[in-house]
Amino acid sequence: MAKSLYTEKELSELRARLVAERGDLQAQYQELEESTFSVNQSEMTGEMGFDEEYADAGTATFEREKDLSLVNNLRDLMDKIDKALAKMDEGTYGLCDRCGKPIERARLKALPYANLCLQDKQAEERVR
Repeated sequence: MAKSLYTEKELSELRARLVAERGDLQAQYQELEESTFSVNQSEMTGEMGFDEEYADAGTATFEREKDLSLVNNLRDLMDKIDKALAKMDEGTYGLCDRCGKPIERARLKALPYANLCLQDKQAEERVR
């Protein structure tokens, strides 16, 4: 295992934050996924009037798309956290995925699942 840039105490604190955040995200994910994919009883039985049906269909579609986007964002964040935890296990946590240099401590303190140093993240965002 490679020599870590962080002390055991620092890694332990960062790991605890990541695990806690992942648990919160997982709870939000499950709640959103259940509400997004469950079908309202009135939708199944067609208990709405003709005008209500079309107005509500647009609103329902918008809400469902918004919820699906949130579900995808939560899934992406959980994946980033899982990768950060794996890097801790491998001893490579805190190294930029692009250039291999250490990620700034302040950046990891603010965003413990960051995988790019600030310079590479800014370069990535300029390309977008």
